[in-house]
Amino acid sequence: MPSSQRGTNQEAVRRHNLGTVLRHVHRTGEISRAQLTTAMGLNRSTIADLVGELAELRLTEHAEPGGGGTAARRTAGRPSAGVRVADEGPYVIAVDLGVDRAVVARVGLGGRAFERAEAAITHETEAWQVGASVAALIRHVVSWAPAEAPLLGIGISVPGLVRRSDGLVRQAPNLGWTDVSFGSIVQAALDLDVPVRLGNDADLGALAEHNRGAGLGVDDLIFISGNVGVGAGIISGGARLEGAVGYAGEVGHLNFDPRGPACHCGSQGCWETAVGAHVIAEALRSPGDQVHRLGEILDEVTTAPRELRPIATDIGRGLAAVVNAYNPSVVILGGYFRPMYRLLRAEVNAGLAERAMAPAFESVRLSLPGLGTDSVLLGAAENAFEPVFADPVASLATAVTDARSRLAG
Repeated sequence: MPSSQRGTNQEAVRRHNLGTVLRHVHRTGEISRAQLTTAMGLNRSTIADLVGELAELRLTEHAEPGGGGTAARRTAGRPSAGVRVADEGPYVIAVDLGVDRAVVARVGLGGRAFERAEAAITHETEAWQVGASVAALIRHVVSWAPAEAPLLGIGISVPGLVRRSDGLVRQAPNLGWTDVSFGSIVQAALDLDVPVRLGNDADLGALAEHNRGAGLGVDDLIFISGNVGVGAGIISGGARLEGAVGYAGEVGHLNFDPRGPACHCGSQGCWETAVGAHVIAEALRSPGDQVHRLGEILDEVTTAPRELRPIATDIGRGLAAVVNAYNPSVVILGGYFRPMYRLLRAEVNAGLAERAMAPAFESVRLSLPGLGTDSVLLGAAENAFEPVFADPVASLATAVTDARSRLAG
């Protein structure tokens, strides 16, 4: 093998190891060098070199032994030096694009969300207008960032089918979009050359819950997103299950009642027509323009009205089809399903038990999100960070280090 090729391979391995160390620190917030040595199977001097390089890049910083966090766990002998994410290090912008509102936050390594802002979106709004609104929110959030902190990228969640190869929104029925390059729209509105990564909202909710929420340590889970429509993000064998192009998980369009009402997707009797936000809002006699607040409205309810009971049972029946198909260990109920399950746990469980196959039912549990209402938002951030873990050096080389001043202008 030519020496030049060996050098290239060694450099690739070094960058891979650098990204792996950073991922460990990102997942835990703080970790000891001894734990990194064990987790990665590398010797102590190699770990020390990698940690030192990450500190030089201002991605991480030294943590004193015994200072708290995972690095401070009691072990025999002298405590190992720790490493943690840098307090004012680089960040990404996360965008949770809903049907009626957009939420934007600045998120640092370690998954810590800093400033956030939100704005309403109307159904009549064109994609370019939504992009302009999102860009305005991004400008506001970035204005609070440390002046020298690099902006690494933007992650956007969308309630629709997102093509994995290029982030094209192929179909978002609840937004009225078909083949929309929303990432390009946001980039153009910002006039900023920064990487933008899009993903389906439920997929990203599953990613965040798996990395740092109720699915931490669980290799087979499903995150159900209730965001006007219904979708699912699937983690199978510890990996995201996205399908051939990225469209897996559209469980809201599983056939639930062949004689049911027409669905906006063009089919009839989809599960979404029985348990979607508009159905629940109608049962609550909530005004149509308040559908986007359904989760908040349900959070304020202390005793569920009886009109919601059959809907809760249908939630469980639909979950049974999902459980039968994918055999998860945990199903995490996000969006407005979260307060529905809190209010009507018995009805949801009864519907699940009624239609789930016994072996699959015995091995699954339903859970509320560990990240509360931020699962999808933090999932968008996790998606934006992925290129950084693949190659921290290259990501920093293309980062925008003066984003605050450029966007302010």
